[in-house]
Amino acid sequence: MRKDIIEYIRRQKQLQQFLHDQPHWYRRLARNPNELQTFEISALHYYKKTIPHQVERISNGVQMASMMMSMFQAMNNGQS
Repeated sequence: MRKDIIEYIRRQKQLQQFLHDQPHWYRRLARNPNELQTFEISALHYYKKTIPHQVERISNGVQMASMMMSMFQAMNNGQS
């Protein structure tokens, strides 16, 4: 693998961990260094850091908060 790509990956711990978890990427990048962007996108999907994943996480948090509020309101209405 080219030295510049190795240094780029070493500077980002998450990419380094992804390369450790998915060793087939080492071969792919060694054969075709132009796939670095594809590698980074795959890492984002692997760690669920894409925008749709973040929206889903926020949505789940809002749903959970809404459910908790409904539960508290039901408990307060039952005590009155």
